[in-house]
Amino acid sequence: MIQFKRLDHILVSIPPGTTQQARTFYTQVLGLTEIPGGHPHGAIWFEIADIQLHLREEEGGNFSSRHPAFEVTDLTAARHELEQKGVEIAYSSEIDGRQRFFIRDPFGNRIEFLEYQ
Repeated sequence: MIQFKRLDHILVSIPPGTTQQARTFYTQVLGLTEIPGGHPHGAIWFEIADIQLHLREEEGGNFSSRHPAFEVTDLTAARHELEQKGVEIAYSSEIDGRQRFFIRDPFGNRIEFLEYQ
């Protein structure tokens, strides 16, 4: 059984060319604190309560990168559990301090599993 700890972050898609507009809205209108760094695929990250909100430019389409990310207690065990149930595991860019992988549910929704190192 996969041991979930908490929701870690949510990635929300924004239209191409709108990163600066999103940065202004989320910092100046909503008052969120931006997390500095060179994040994957040019995303901008914000602190929001005890989770993170990630925003990334993306063209519209049915196979989106939008996703929730769940922190688990043992990423290797979660991967084995999912593989045994025939779920395809996908990997993406690396992020310092955490290991992660992605799956798609039967409807094409992307879900990230991660463990902090």
